Formats: sequence, structure tokens, C-alpha cells
Amino acid sequence: MGTICSETETSPLTRNTTPRHFSQRCVSTMEPAGIYRKHATGVRQCARKIPNSADLPSLGASLSWVVETAYKFRRKSGAISDQPERKSVSTLIDITPTKQISNSTRPGKQPFEKMVWIPGGTSLMGSDNHYPEEAPAHSVTVDGFWMDQYTVTNAQFSHFVEKTGYITLAERAPNAEDYPGAKPELLLPASIVFRKPRFPVDLNNHYNWWTYVPGASWRRPRGPGSSLKGLAKHPVVHVAFEDVEAYAKWIGKELPTEAEWEFAARGGLEGAEFVWGDEFEPDGEVMANTWQGDFPHENLLTDGFEWTAPVGSFPVNGYGLYEMAGNVWEWTTDWYQEHSQTPHSCCASFNPRGGELEKSYDPCTPHIPIPRKVMKGGSYLCAPNYCRRYRPAARMAQPIDTATCHLGFRCIVRVISEEVRR
Repeated sequence: MGTICSETETSPLTRNTTPRHFSQRCVSTMEPAGIYRKHATGVRQCARKIPNSADLPSLGASLSWVVETAYKFRRKSGAISDQPERKSVSTLIDITPTKQISNSTRPGKQPFEKMVWIPGGTSLMGSDNHYPEEAPAHSVTVDGFWMDQYTVTNAQFSHFVEKTGYITLAERAPNAEDYPGAKPELLLPASIVFRKPRFPVDLNNHYNWWTYVPGASWRRPRGPGSSLKGLAKHPVVHVAFEDVEAYAKWIGKELPTEAEWEFAARGGLEGAEFVWGDEFEPDGEVMANTWQGDFPHENLLTDGFEWTAPVGSFPVNGYGLYEMAGNVWEWTTDWYQEHSQTPHSCCASFNPRGGELEKSYDPCTPHIPIPRKVMKGGSYLCAPNYCRRYRPAARMAQPIDTATCHLGFRCIVRVISEEVRR
């Protein structure tokens, strides 16, 4: 994954030419075709680009404003179906199964409906054959835990909101006191939405398809005029990290670490490229909701979905989990660091908890300390020509104050061992 640092001389809030303290930012870029490569060839680039606000689709589309200016107010604001049975695909290929450890036995009754037991074990995490941030591959050991079969749906999140009155980050307006000189009409609740171009565009400029849309939220996932009609069983999106934490705490669950998530996604297949094996479409079967065609302007809809799909639409993995690849990215609790920067033991790291908060900041904006978490799984926007991150080893950094139309979550319940109880 490359990194492009850009410097903006104009404020997206005021259209003035006075440099602001947050003028420089670093955006992640997912390389176009030919992106699979060994870690040794991965590079980080810092290219200087000086656009003004007119270079962006609109002021509201300024993703940089979301990432660079919202953190201060985000910190202060505090808001706080049954599904059809699908066949398992864990036997599609012959791959060495994960090594199990002592708490691999299912501990009695499931704590909540539609959760499956993930037996503890030791497995390889990461990859040496894809994006640089995934390397090096290393052994991790995790305890057994319960995991939601599906990502949290709009129906489930709606129930949470009805019971608590919770207001998500995307539904709260920035505080004008935190943005001196900002135009009032720009201090609106908003979130990030994908807009498909009508023709091929420069893949190095993410503003060609990402827009910052006032009024977009989990209730209106595509912006004003949209709704949740027909989307009750679709994954909830436009949820920032504090939103998913609030839901998990309310329902009595937790969020997974990156190691737990990746271990579960592999479904017991050691070293497989995908959650179902090494072939992307075994026997021609579409296994996940991803982008087919030339991203971002052409979606062939081979999988039947242009946006999110209802949970349970694609085959389960070896542990009985649905959509651990594609559909929506999923939050984890780990602070983001590249694997190569995180210490590893000579054997297997036991229940690793990821990087350090201070080291999760965007390296191109050290003066803007926005912590970032690891998100996993890829989404319906991942495409062969742009972002091949519909794999268990794939990972991306996500600012904790930012919600998008392709990011959701699922929860877990950890089991305390008898040794710990004693």
C-alpha cells in the first residue's frame, strides 16, 4: 500500500487561502492492477500535491476535512432473522487445518442466538505475498471465543437506537467553537459515501469516487433521499468506532481483536488465500460480495449486488461465519501498525492486541494525532484492478472518528477459562 502526502493551501471550511494547522494529510492508496507483490518490493511514497478547494468535487466531498479536522470535536462530543442455511466451503481444498489448543471444546450453551464457537488455536497471521502492511506472516495463538455469525444489521442497530436514544457520530454536527471562521452551512452532520463515476478516472485520486455527504448516516446510507427501506437485514454502515463500541457494550458483547478476527475468518484453513480456499471463484461460484468490472466506473454485478448484500447471502466459512470477505469492512479493536513494526515472539504470540495508540497516527500528519484502528475483510468496493483486500490477511487503517458507507462490524463473547477463574 502506498502513501501519498498532499498539502492543501485552502481551508475546505472557509475557502480562504490561509494555511490551517491541518493543511497536510496522508491518504491511503490502493495500487491499480498488478498490485500483488512480495513485501520486499513494497514502497511508501510521499508525493506533494497542492490542490485548492476547487479541485475537489465539492466542499462537502472533502475527505481530508473529515480525517483532519473532525477529531477535536469528536473527542469532546461523546454521545454517547433467521437466515437461510448455506453450505460450508471449508472442504473445497486440502489445506492443513489450524492447530487447536486446550479451550477448543465448545463451552456449553451459546451466550446469544446466532453466535458460533471459534475454537482456540495457533495459526499464521498476515501474508508475505500481497500488500506490504500484511507482512511478515507470523504465528499467533488465540483463546476460543463466540462470534456473531453475521455482521450487525440495520434491524439490530435500529433496536439499539430505539432502546437507548443513541445518536451516532455521523448524525452529530461539529461544534462551531472548534472551527473558528468555519461557514455555518458546512458544520453539518455528514458521512462518507461512494459515488460511481460515469467514466474511467484517475485511480490515484480518491476524490473521484469518495464524497463527504451532509445528511448521510446509518439511517440514510446513500445520503439524503435514501432510507433503510428493504435494508433491514443488510449490514449497518456509517458507524464510527465509538458507535460500535456503544452497541457492543449495550448488548453485552465485545469487539474482536485483529488476531481473533483473522483467526475466525480463516475458518480452520491454514495459509489459504481466501476464507474459502485458494481459488477466488471455485467451480465458477461467486463466494463474496465484491466489485466485478473496472473499478470505480463499471460494476458488472456478477454477484447480484451493487451495494451491500443481506447478511447470509454467501456461503459460510469453516466455522459457520457468513461474509468474512467482502460486503463490508469490519472494525477491530487493534491500534493500527504495520506487522513489520509490531514485536513478535520467536514462537507464537498469545492473544496479541495489536499496536500502540501513539504509533497508529498517520505518519504524514504527526501534528494531527487521529488514532486509527485496524479494519478487516474488504467490502463490496474491493476489485481485482484496485483493491484485492477480500482476503483474511488483508488489513487497512481507519481513523476512529470516521464513518463510511462500506464499513460495519460484528461482535464476540470471550470465555474466561477455569484457570483464570481460580
